[in-house]
Amino acid sequence: MNDKDKNINEDNIEEVKAEETSPEEAKAEETSTEETKAEEASAEEVKAEETSAQEAKADTNAESESPIDDKVNTSASFLLGKKIGMTSIYDEDGIQYPTTVIEAGPCYISQIKSIEKDGYEAVQIGYLNDVKANKPKTNHFKKSKLNPMKHVSEFKVENKNDFNLGDELKVNIFNEGEIVNVSGVSKGKGFAGVMKRHGFGGGRASHGKNSVMRKPGSVGAGADPSRIWKGKKMPGRYGGTKVTQKGLEILKVDIVNNLLFIKGAVPGANNGLLTIYR
Repeated sequence: MNDKDKNINEDNIEEVKAEETSPEEAKAEETSTEETKAEEASAEEVKAEETSAQEAKADTNAESESPIDDKVNTSASFLLGKKIGMTSIYDEDGIQYPTTVIEAGPCYISQIKSIEKDGYEAVQIGYLNDVKANKPKTNHFKKSKLNPMKHVSEFKVENKNDFNLGDELKVNIFNEGEIVNVSGVSKGKGFAGVMKRHGFGGGRASHGKNSVMRKPGSVGAGADPSRIWKGKKMPGRYGGTKVTQKGLEILKVDIVNNLLFIKGAVPGANNGLLTIYR
């Protein structure tokens, strides 16, 4: 056998081997290719889901962090709210300020009074839904298409045309650095003597004095006028009256949570109703 015939036989043997093994190898190659494509597709789907979840989370965070850009009624300068409690706020220099946290609003305009009908111009606002409202209160708020409110207060205004029935008033009507007045009902302390109620100094505790240390002393002449003048400072019920604290500075306004941070103390206990106005 010459070299040429030998080469031909070797080529034939290789072709036969290739024909015998090619179907299995081709099938294995096809299977591995399909698995690779499936893995790549599943990886792309997982990546797409993670990206969409991250985008949704970013949108949610942006919505929660960014304050709602509502229209501000510049003519409104009053709100109702409740006292949350006291805390401290520090400025850039590290100075501490005692601060009262007030949840102010949202309030809704429930009635507008005019000179023609009522003799004066004023705006009535309501605060907090009243689930136990009686029929007269429900009908009153029905005129302004509002749910009945638990607390109602009225404020005089210069121009009633700046307000509309059903309008919402929020803390964005105030700005940081503004000076406001806060009214509330002071804490009731029961029956108290003149030293606690009016700040009297009391009587002497020596030189023969007995049981007069916290007494009010003389309350007036006997013969003339023979009575106690009206308004005389005497023992009586202390607290539980309307008190207005003027000239308080707004340190911070939280529009998202309807909170006002006011420098100093305000009248009343926690959860007590407050009126904030400038």
